[in-house]
Amino acid sequence: MAKSSVAPAVRSARRSLIFLLAIIVGLTGLITLGVFRSDATWTPKLALDLQGGTQILLAANQNDGKAVTGEQLDQAVEILRQRVNASGVSEAEITTQGNNHISVAIPGKVDDATLQRIQASAALDFRGVFLEAAAGAAQPEDGGESVEGADGEAAAGDAATEDAAAGDAAAEGDAAEGDAAEGDAGTADTGDLYPDPLPTDPADQAWLTPALLEEFASFTCTSDAALEVANAPDDKPLITCDDTGLMKYIVGPVELTGDVITDAVSQQQSIQGGTGTTGRWEVAITMNKEGSQKFGKVSTRLFGKQPPLNQFAFVLDGKVISAPTMNAQILDGRPAISGNFTKESAQVLADQLKFGALPMSFTVQSQEDISSTLGANQLLGGLLAGLIGLGLVVVYSLFQYRLLGTLTIASLAIAAILTYLLLTFFSWRQGYRLSLAGVAGIIVAIGFTADSFIVYFERIRDQLRDGFGINAAVEGGWKRALRTILASDGVNLLAAVVLFVLAVGNVKGFAFTLGLTTIVDVLVVALFTHPMMTLLARTRVYSGGYKFSGLDPRQLGAVYQGRAKFREPVVATRGGGKKVARSRGEAERRQTIAERKAAESAGAGKES
Repeated sequence: MAKSSVAPAVRSARRSLIFLLAIIVGLTGLITLGVFRSDATWTPKLALDLQGGTQILLAANQNDGKAVTGEQLDQAVEILRQRVNASGVSEAEITTQGNNHISVAIPGKVDDATLQRIQASAALDFRGVFLEAAAGAAQPEDGGESVEGADGEAAAGDAATEDAAAGDAAAEGDAAEGDAAEGDAGTADTGDLYPDPLPTDPADQAWLTPALLEEFASFTCTSDAALEVANAPDDKPLITCDDTGLMKYIVGPVELTGDVITDAVSQQQSIQGGTGTTGRWEVAITMNKEGSQKFGKVSTRLFGKQPPLNQFAFVLDGKVISAPTMNAQILDGRPAISGNFTKESAQVLADQLKFGALPMSFTVQSQEDISSTLGANQLLGGLLAGLIGLGLVVVYSLFQYRLLGTLTIASLAIAAILTYLLLTFFSWRQGYRLSLAGVAGIIVAIGFTADSFIVYFERIRDQLRDGFGINAAVEGGWKRALRTILASDGVNLLAAVVLFVLAVGNVKGFAFTLGLTTIVDVLVVALFTHPMMTLLARTRVYSGGYKFSGLDPRQLGAVYQGRAKFREPVVATRGGGKKVARSRGEAERRQTIAERKAAESAGAGKES
């Protein structure tokens, strides 16, 4: 009977240890493969404050010779930050200097592709939509935004448009493919991506060749091709994704450029007649004369068509930022984009449309290598602080838990290995760079991790004081400790996520390592510390109550045996009587009312 109760716990512990070993071996194998076949390294990449890098000073100049405004410069910084992040570089510092300069500091050496991406002026284009689909599928889907006149009134054909929108989008995709085949009937099928000769109409269905549709079906928003969409030609269709990476599109050649927009504001929709607002947010656009004429022709063509052919995409740096349906003929150059906007999302879209096509160019004033702002000495200082903290934790563990403290040391070592492998992996795959703030996050996590072990060990000791055997105490202590550990780590992880989302720069690095080490803490406690404790409890040292094991019931003063039974204490050392007396008092406080009455009855029987 004892074997049947022990065997499942042992098997579960062994499975957990094997799973942890598989994670470590898997990460090591992936990094090794990356070192020999890709650009991975054996160490995490360092950020600007620890490694140094390249600083590029850009001068912003408006094409019309006017002075650059502060709003335009701030928007340019945001666009440049998005471009640098898209290139897989993190921990970059992009700031304004003076009235018309932007400083871009990037860790390490800057490759030509990143340099070209930084120097290129922002490009906002207007393209018709041929096909739309979820990023993980090839079937077109309906959009959630629409374009109306600025006064909120749609043409009489709106009802027909809404009925058409309720049709099957997949059938429309098939029709588009059929139209493409008809449009290309006069040319031989050579399997080329574009038809020969090229159509002159941006809305011509002949653009949709079988090769283009096949590429669209296999296109993913995380592929290398998705990173090069900003360099796509203006006179050909483009396969791209939206800025969330959830939808993919085939959009036609450029029909309008962003410089036709003179203003874009977020506002609440007005009720027809101007008597109030609906409470829903929209983005109102104002175009110049040339844009009004061209957009009027586009809206006339798109209005009344089935989706997605009635959609018009706003494309910023090759990414679709909005693809609303055309719900009216707009001839005054004042379209309004409505949808499920919040105040904040409407303002973001308005800024993207207003400043997305900045009428400015960037001139590289200087490009130079910069040394690390903190350098190797500060990194060594941070690591030294971490080692001192780790040493104090080790000393405390050995003093408080004796031999059991070695399990704390082993658990911290496993946590360090996992954290190192994960940081190296993310440096390779996600472009993460370790900054001094990130090192601080790791040092702080040492305390969190040690706290989890302390909670677990103290719960085991509580069980031993209550009179449980070592095996039952380990399992009972784990059940009680797990809830506390998960609650504590959950709060830490939530704080790290909020900090990562709201912060910028080095603070993000701190939040990232804090969140990562919090997850590692849960993994180590669940897959290593508890399984090892389960196996150690079966050894002679711990099961026999060895004096220096850290779990000796006699050292812990476990005088309460349960069911109103007490073990008579043996005072073997000076001052031991007081310790046992305190333990007896604690045990008596743990008794239930029934146990207290039973103890009183037993005491009265002895007296009589």
